[in-house]
Amino acid sequence: MTLKLKICGVSDFNTLEYIVNHKYPPHFIGFIVNYPKSKRYINTKKLKRLFNINKKKSLYVAVLVDPEKKILEEIKDLPFDYYQIYNCDADKIQSIKKTYKKKIIVALTIENYQDVQNYKLYKNVSDIYLFDSKGYERSMSFDHDLLRNIQFSKDVMLAGNIQINDDLEKYKEIADIIDISGGLETSGLKDISKIEIFLNRLKNLNNDT
Repeated sequence: MTLKLKICGVSDFNTLEYIVNHKYPPHFIGFIVNYPKSKRYINTKKLKRLFNINKKKSLYVAVLVDPEKKILEEIKDLPFDYYQIYNCDADKIQSIKKTYKKKIIVALTIENYQDVQNYKLYKNVSDIYLFDSKGYERSMSFDHDLLRNIQFSKDVMLAGNIQINDDLEKYKEIADIIDISGGLETSGLKDISKIEIFLNRLKNLNNDT
């Protein structure tokens, strides 16, 4: 099985240009579009300028926290393939999916086994389940073993303080996709050298299996 990658929190021209033109680009690139508390937040005006870069193989993900209609209308014509949604009930997500015709990554924040089981509430609206930590905006982690031995019917994406030198084989045992952001940064900014190392590590992992 190939372990896919999402690089999240991209907010500048140089980083996006480097990633989309890489020999081994990530499957997904995430942009935080309605959560100003995040240092990786990017407003719609800047997003539109950023998207002048020619989109290639990677799929674009809009990261949204309980989005209101205003932001959904502002981004509806941007080249997003997925909406990754936090803090929404299934009915609201279903309405968003129907209205804007996007694939959905339901983001669930995890502290214990019961939190994991909440994925069942979204089985009819989610295309991918994302499991993240309760402190997702602070790059915290959770016990990934909580996901073991559960037969998910959709792909599983794993987030929460993933770092550049982590054991990728362990992630491959429990997830289809890993979501990394702060682990590819230096002093709060995306670091091209770390991105290069990680993309090559993932390529080597997938070549060996």
